[in-house]
Amino acid sequence: MRNGFKRALRRLAVAAMTIAASTSLTAADIAVAADAVVAQPGRGDRLVGPNFQGRSEIIAQNGMAATSQPLATQVALDILKAGGSALDAAIAANAALGLMEPTGNGIGGDIFVLVWDPKTGKVHGYNGSGRAPKGQTLEQLKARLKAMGDRQTIPSFGSLPVTVPGTVDGWFALHERFGRLPMEQVLAPAIRYAREGFPLSPFIAQGWARNVKRLLEQKDIEETANLLKTYTRDGVAPVAGQVWTNPDLANTLELIAREGRDAFYKGPIAKTIDAYMKRIGGPLRYEDMASHTGNWVEPISTNYRGVDVWQIPPNGQGLAVLQMLNILEAYDLKAMGHNSADYIHVMTEAKKLAFADRARHYADPEFVKIPLETLLSKEYAAERRGRIDMAKAATEVPAGAMPESKDTIYMAAADKDGMMVSLIQSNYRGMGSGLVPDGLGFMLQDRGEQFSLDEGHPNVYAPGKRPFHTIIPGMATRDGKPWLAFGVMGGAMQPQGHVQVLVNMIDFGMNPQAAGDAARWQHDGSQEPVSGPESVMTDGGELWLEHGIPETVLAELKKRGHTVKYRPGTHYGSYQAIQRDHQHGVYRAGTEMRVDGHAAGY
Repeated sequence: MRNGFKRALRRLAVAAMTIAASTSLTAADIAVAADAVVAQPGRGDRLVGPNFQGRSEIIAQNGMAATSQPLATQVALDILKAGGSALDAAIAANAALGLMEPTGNGIGGDIFVLVWDPKTGKVHGYNGSGRAPKGQTLEQLKARLKAMGDRQTIPSFGSLPVTVPGTVDGWFALHERFGRLPMEQVLAPAIRYAREGFPLSPFIAQGWARNVKRLLEQKDIEETANLLKTYTRDGVAPVAGQVWTNPDLANTLELIAREGRDAFYKGPIAKTIDAYMKRIGGPLRYEDMASHTGNWVEPISTNYRGVDVWQIPPNGQGLAVLQMLNILEAYDLKAMGHNSADYIHVMTEAKKLAFADRARHYADPEFVKIPLETLLSKEYAAERRGRIDMAKAATEVPAGAMPESKDTIYMAAADKDGMMVSLIQSNYRGMGSGLVPDGLGFMLQDRGEQFSLDEGHPNVYAPGKRPFHTIIPGMATRDGKPWLAFGVMGGAMQPQGHVQVLVNMIDFGMNPQAAGDAARWQHDGSQEPVSGPESVMTDGGELWLEHGIPETVLAELKKRGHTVKYRPGTHYGSYQAIQRDHQHGVYRAGTEMRVDGHAAGY
């Protein structure tokens, strides 16, 4: 065996020298070529190599689930096997993730969902984002901020950024249309895990500890006793492998399962939130909860090289994905080479252009008129594309001229009948606001931080208004048939991640797992739809590369004016996807290798 291995190594060495002699490759080139065959250990964050794929894609015939936590994936599969729809499975897994991954989601947050319905043969969209308290005006909010030290932005934590949680309403609206099993059965696995316990997974455990530490250091949080009671044991966050229970959340979910969405918005839960907010001096009230409703929306789309890509319209940022794709469509990305300097440069510049519009125009359409038709048009993309200089990085990017007019979990599920669900849900900053209403077992979101305080800005704070949202589910169809349910969670990384995954699959022919494992890039520093000078890009921002992208590419990007560095780890979002293979009648799935992701089917 040992001699055979040595002979194999000698043959590989001879082959490498033969390649070098025939193509004049340098020693560095040979190393890169070797990486393409055998991935090499990375530098603490991932294995590197141009064609690295960490695991096989998952292939199954009857149903599929891909989530960021293995136990939640199994919950979804159990629901599918019991006769539930993909939507039932998605709700069941989402409820489980609120317990098992409170660092990213929970019933104190919002939800956005795309559903491919085989009965209607179309993509349906649901915007489950909550609104600002109706009893607090912009002037009152500014007065409170002035009393907090003349703050110019809404704080990240405490009661001021809290908006109405939209998730539970979204569950029931979606379930009414696409569910098969009773909600008691759908929520039963999460309730059982909450009461009996589950072992914490490694990546989530790290984030849990970081979140608790950060929240306990915040001066803006009015009280932390409930946070400590719910998410620590005697002030200590749980560790990987520790069996964790949340009996308060079990009771809350049981009440929701038994009495429906009104238990949350008009019953005991809403009354508890109201009493809690009054006790700590927060602005959210029972009336805000009772009047909440999510919205069925018409998804927006663009065609990219024969693939129709679907997103939820603003107040979310999914439109940025479509704008980037429209700009990039004119470039031969495949000829440039995957993760080449030209490739990353043009994608980064397209991102800057889309994000300039994102900062200026994306907001709650119930309060402002958004020029969707213009922003989505191929003609507008061509005009914006003209601003890209392939030799030089842009330092400042204005929003496009318009006609006059007065941070998460992601999961996907698919069932035997062809329904596909793309679901994303978030508390915004990690665990959320730091506020846990008395005895309910979940934290309220802090999404209201994303409002602007600048009067006249489309995203300016207003009572009853929905803030700009970062969470975006993705869906793609081909020839009128479902092709991909996908998402890349992670704040402003989400549109960039969506585009990278789609280009990996459409332009470079990668399978769902390889498309997620490929080394990523991220650009930070574009304009933001909030207040203050830090929300405007004046220096071109920062470009980050994941290991696996050659240093020669980094050097070339520097020559073009990018401030670019390697950054390891999980800064590049977290990905899940399910692809429909109509030729073979199966589903194919990929999951995030950088975190606790798990895809499985049956």
